[in-house]
Amino acid sequence: MEKHNLIFLTLLFFLPCSLSFVPIDNYLINCGSHNNASLFNRVFMSDSTNAGLNFFSSDDSIALMNKNPSPNLLTLYQSARVFVTTGRYRFNMKKNGTHLIRFHFFPFKDQGFDLKSAKFSVFVNGISILSEFKPPGEAMIKEFILKIESNLLEILFRPFDSGFGFVNAVEVFTAPEDFVIDYGTRLVGPSGMEEYKNISSQVLETILRINVGGVKITPFNDTLWRTWIPDEDYLVFKEAAKHAVSTHTPDYEKGGATPEIAPENVYMTAQQMNRENTSLASRFNITWKFPVASEGVPHLIRLHFCDIVSTSLNLLYFDVYINGYIAYKDLDLSSLTFHTLASPVYVDFVANSDNSGVIEISVGPSELSSSIRINAILNGAELMKIVNDVDNTKIVHRRKHLWVLIGSVIGGIVVLFLVLTVVLLATKCRKKRPKETTVGSVGWTPLRMFGGSSLSRTSEHGSYGYLGMKIPFADIQSATNNFDRNLIIGSGGFGMVYKGVLGDNVKVAVKRGMPGSRQGLPEFHSEITILSKIRHRHLVSLVGFCEENSEMILVYEYVERGPLKKHLYGSSRQPPLTWKQRLEVCIGAARGLHYLHTGFAQGIIHRDIKSTNILVDEDYVAKVADFGLSRSGPCINETHVSTGVKGSFGYLDPEYYRRQQLTDKSDVYSFGVVLFEVLCGRPAVDPQLTREQVNLAEWAIEWLQKGMLDHIVDPHIIDEIKPRSLKKFGETAEKCLAEYGVDRPTMGDVLWNLEYALQLQESEQQRVIRDDSGGSEADYETTRTIHENSSSRRIERDYDNDCSDVSTSQVFSQLMNNNGR
Repeated sequence: MEKHNLIFLTLLFFLPCSLSFVPIDNYLINCGSHNNASLFNRVFMSDSTNAGLNFFSSDDSIALMNKNPSPNLLTLYQSARVFVTTGRYRFNMKKNGTHLIRFHFFPFKDQGFDLKSAKFSVFVNGISILSEFKPPGEAMIKEFILKIESNLLEILFRPFDSGFGFVNAVEVFTAPEDFVIDYGTRLVGPSGMEEYKNISSQVLETILRINVGGVKITPFNDTLWRTWIPDEDYLVFKEAAKHAVSTHTPDYEKGGATPEIAPENVYMTAQQMNRENTSLASRFNITWKFPVASEGVPHLIRLHFCDIVSTSLNLLYFDVYINGYIAYKDLDLSSLTFHTLASPVYVDFVANSDNSGVIEISVGPSELSSSIRINAILNGAELMKIVNDVDNTKIVHRRKHLWVLIGSVIGGIVVLFLVLTVVLLATKCRKKRPKETTVGSVGWTPLRMFGGSSLSRTSEHGSYGYLGMKIPFADIQSATNNFDRNLIIGSGGFGMVYKGVLGDNVKVAVKRGMPGSRQGLPEFHSEITILSKIRHRHLVSLVGFCEENSEMILVYEYVERGPLKKHLYGSSRQPPLTWKQRLEVCIGAARGLHYLHTGFAQGIIHRDIKSTNILVDEDYVAKVADFGLSRSGPCINETHVSTGVKGSFGYLDPEYYRRQQLTDKSDVYSFGVVLFEVLCGRPAVDPQLTREQVNLAEWAIEWLQKGMLDHIVDPHIIDEIKPRSLKKFGETAEKCLAEYGVDRPTMGDVLWNLEYALQLQESEQQRVIRDDSGGSEADYETTRTIHENSSSRRIERDYDNDCSDVSTSQVFSQLMNNNGR
């Protein structure tokens, strides 16, 4: 069932685009440029020519052009309007009511301006929506939803202090009818539930849009040009959730949700309770934690529901919780949808973020659920911050100012007195405190890590992190039977790898560093730093480490079937993988790498992707391993990391080797070699072969370009692989091996295309089954051709559009965290 769901998720991504919503007011402005620009089939007009509209007004502004843009930088981000004094845009509005306003920011340097140093405030009709705003060093979109109640809309940019402001593009357009309504919103908190009134009068700033249980939805597939991101990274306990997918378009009913509220793809996927997990109790919740940055700030939380899991009405009852408080008890979607199954609805809530700037959402079974019908679902979620719209320009009574001044002076004196007292006490305590002893081995400097982690601990003896992951050396000796050589399951530059069992019967792989090993302390630090920050189904998890007795030991989860390489060649004990299994392993590894590249502000570059560093568990799920050479990606506004060349012969990116400039595209190249390794069932480098066959990548590309790739396919799978699946797989590998990184796809692109290759393999098999059953081949072929043509165009467009430094997917990501990713 899970495999079918994966195929359906891929199919949903390639569904044709919905017809775009046509707003009454629709201003799209390309700021600081003399030319129009196009993005997602929408034309942004130059604010310099104005086309007779006269919407720009400023006494002293600068039209800034980036004279040295990255080759693939979107046109919209190659210019900016810079305000050294107050500047404004004015728009004549045809319709009052709710509107969406988006600001595009991408800092660059030119004409003496470094836009990263800008600091300014933004006002809309006198309401402060951005105060002392300092854009990050990467592309960002700030979206606001607010009601316009006049015929004139004025957006004002006011530099802070003696600084300046800027903007690359502005969007102002009318929202659909009833996009934000004033009834039915529930205020959730410790005092219970009550009605929240006049939500449409508030200014809302979009923080996150989540497609729960589904793939990423880009502006191409959204009528309001929005981006919806998957929920996987926000699930607290992934094993509690299970994907639900529908192949039928939602049944939109009057009074419920509309395609403008959320696109079809949001309502065609969901997360439901994973009742197949026998380790869980019969009743449990699925929980997500969403970082919203602001602490204790009210947010509008819009939850989307569509019952795609029930076979008939009135079978699904569940509860909804926000921040641990009941938000909706005994929710019956059948009653909300006028007794229509699989009809989309949404419910609005208002709740404050907690002290850590997180909003927690849970769904779980209701007491009304029968024992055989226990379930709970969620299809989508939107989180929007309610912006403080206090007008701080009003004149306040002088007496109030006087009392504020008096209070400030008295408060300052009190604070100064307290500070002096604390300093004196601290000095006294420091003189009396005994010297701390050092914890750890005597052979090398103890770890002093950085960064937060749920696994971090504070030692009573020291301050360095991750001590909660330390495993005593005696426990590791016991787990490995004192490093019994019969338990060795691998070896590498760092040392031997042993199979072991910890005291709680957890199987582990123990990597023990050897004295004088080529990969020593820096790699040891790197593995702990990287793996302590990440948790992903397709990345090997770090269980702990040991640093006693001059030892450097890393303990990982045990991956039952070992390296992918053993399942391709070189071991007669391992049965060869089927083509479908190989595709699924490649898809899993691509997911893990895509998470590494995009899941953090700078991203993580693995730097040693090869078939021995991709492990396969007992269910043939791929897990990327060995992070000893991994590096953080480029800093903001940098294109690469300058570093010494490291990696494995045969997998090494030639551009990285020549220029010593590392990017995430170096991993893409290495992964391309792995793809051909999977397809051909031979090593990346084999010196025993003839000269033209030694290097797998060069040899495979040569056969592919001759249109004869099937001549070098592994004989074990040649009879089962379908031609179109082979073609798509080969094209994907070829793109990964492009000579220059800028011409290679992202790992997100690779992932999508591998899933498409799997889809093509499955669809061919389904066609054969249908032919054998006497179905209408003509009808089936017509439907399949229409779908595949649409899918192919989508794939090729993704390759064309997503190779820039600022890709379309990055631009429309809705602020996964406070750094704009």
